[in-house]
Amino acid sequence: MKFIHLSDLHIGKRVNEFSMLEDQEYILKQILDITDQQKPDGVIIAGDVYDKSVPSAEAVTLFDDFLVELSKRNLHVFVISGNHDSPERIAFGGRLMQASRIYMSPVYDGDIKPVTLEDKYGKINIWMLPFVKPAHVRKLYEDREIESYTDAMKTVIDNLCINTEERNIMITHQFVTGAERSESEEISVGGTDNVDVSVFDAFDYTALGHIHKPQNCKSERVRYSGTPLKYSFSEAKDQKSVTVAELSEKGNLTVTTVPLKPLRDMVELRGRYEELIARDFYKGTSYQEDYVHIILTDEEDILDAIGKLRIVYRNLMKLDYDNLRTRNQNVIDKAENVKKKAPDEHFCEFFEKQNNQPMSDIQKEIIKNLVSEIWEGEI
Repeated sequence: MKFIHLSDLHIGKRVNEFSMLEDQEYILKQILDITDQQKPDGVIIAGDVYDKSVPSAEAVTLFDDFLVELSKRNLHVFVISGNHDSPERIAFGGRLMQASRIYMSPVYDGDIKPVTLEDKYGKINIWMLPFVKPAHVRKLYEDREIESYTDAMKTVIDNLCINTEERNIMITHQFVTGAERSESEEISVGGTDNVDVSVFDAFDYTALGHIHKPQNCKSERVRYSGTPLKYSFSEAKDQKSVTVAELSEKGNLTVTTVPLKPLRDMVELRGRYEELIARDFYKGTSYQEDYVHIILTDEEDILDAIGKLRIVYRNLMKLDYDNLRTRNQNVIDKAENVKKKAPDEHFCEFFEKQNNQPMSDIQKEIIKNLVSEIWEGEI
């Protein structure tokens, strides 16, 4: 059985005050074309359908059109809410839509029932878990010790009636420890939203949302499809794609990707002002239409640089300078930031960089007390 895995559409998003709706409409039509070529049995949308919990009318209309087109193709469509979505709004009308094979995740209440499909290899169960925080799960399982996101996810999964003899797909929206993040994601301070990948061991494929860079988590059985569009310049070099996951008999999974080509790319250009406005620099490129971040290396600021550069680069989103003045200022800013942090905070940052995971609350308390004793001269 073949599935197209999508996530993080962020319909209605604005990047540097530029509306992305036209670009999103373009890429969703391209995804429909890929769907026609791939002929999957189902389409998975793993959260963050919208960029805001109360999306604009234009954003809702665009997603509605997309769902209608998928429904016309007689596909099973699975949609969960992400951290940017309102779970109640995503769930609205879900029971009615099931008649059209559109499955919208309900608000999490501890009772998750799978959608079961069948092919020549037997049953395949699709579990839909919207974005949840430990607090949501703690209310339902007061007898369990739930301190972290891993505890919460493990509790949820432990309480599912999973038949491991059959094939099982989990659709969820979380940050798996070790995944590579981008600047356009909503990040929790200190990495407290980490989920250990081992909690998904019972599933033949876990379709993840939340991280914007397409990637596997230790194996292709746990995968982020990434965003269909670039939403920050940290993603400028990423190749956006659609993930295609095909499950045949139990234990046999094939994952491939189909590249996406945006209406406008997102690029970073660097050089002196006179170099960048020279026709030979941009002739034969798409830079004049792309979303552009320009880094000027001139030592002197250019008067009205943004206005002048936008005559050539119509969609200039961001302008920075990289010269002796800005480098010296960066050093000063970093030094000031260091001064503002307590010694135990510096140690916590060092620990996380060395171990690729944050310190536990108990470890933080030990370090805090130890630093306090040292500073007060007790050791």
